Order: sequence, then structure tokens, then C-alpha cells
Amino acid sequence: MERRKFIKSCCTVGLGLPLLGVGFQSCEAAHYATVKSDAEKLTVLKSEFITEGKSARSFVLLSIKEYGFPICLFKTSEDSYVASLLKCTHRGCELNVGGGIYSCPCHGSEFSTSGKVLEGPADQDLKTFKTTTDNDNIYIYVS
Repeated sequence: MERRKFIKSCCTVGLGLPLLGVGFQSCEAAHYATVKSDAEKLTVLKSEFITEGKSARSFVLLSIKEYGFPICLFKTSEDSYVASLLKCTHRGCELNVGGGIYSCPCHGSEFSTSGKVLEGPADQDLKTFKTTTDNDNIYIYVS
């Protein structure tokens, strides 16, 4: 193989692999759970965290018109969940979910899955909601 062709091939692979990883992460991010809502709370079935192939999801997204941004419901342990509004506290951009963090595509802020600021320029934590569970449901208190 010619040296020039070899270097070009290596660069193509080197640039393509990170993009491939992002593509695989975004597959999980595409699941929007079905939500029942009333004035006080949102209700999500725990079964929303199981894929059709019976593997576990680490999070689901909820589309709630009243907030204008999705809510991410992240599973932190067997029966513990954190719900955060995916609106950056810096300039109000919608956050991305992936790699165990929330990241802002506009200015680079990063937040933990519990909503705490990890990296600025944001200096305020995300809006989070109290959650409780029973045998079949997760309740997110929005009032």
C-alpha cells in the first residue's frame, strides 16, 4: 500500500469512529415514553425502561408541551429515578443526552444526570422534579 493512501485511510477511520459512537448513543436517546398527566404529577410505567429486545434503558424522554423542553427521566438505581428539564440554565438551549451527562450544544455547558452543573458557562443547576415509585409506576411531581 502506498504511504499516502495508508495515511488517508488511517485519518478516515480516526475521524469516523467517534462519529459512529455518537450515532450509537443517539439511538437510546430517541425513546420518548408514554406519559399520563394530571395537575400534580406525571406518571410513567417502569416498563418504559425495557426495550423490545428486553434490554434495559438508562433513561427515557418525556415530551411535555407546558415546559417547551423534554424532561429526561434517568434511572439511577434499581428503584430510584431523577427527572430533569432539558433546558440549559445558561441561555435556554435544549440539552443533549449521552455519555452519562447532559450537554449543551450551544455553549458547551455540561450537567450531571442529577442536574448539577459540571462545566460552565452555566452556573445554575437544572430544574429537577421530585420522583417516587410503586410496583409499576414512576411519579414525577410537577406542581
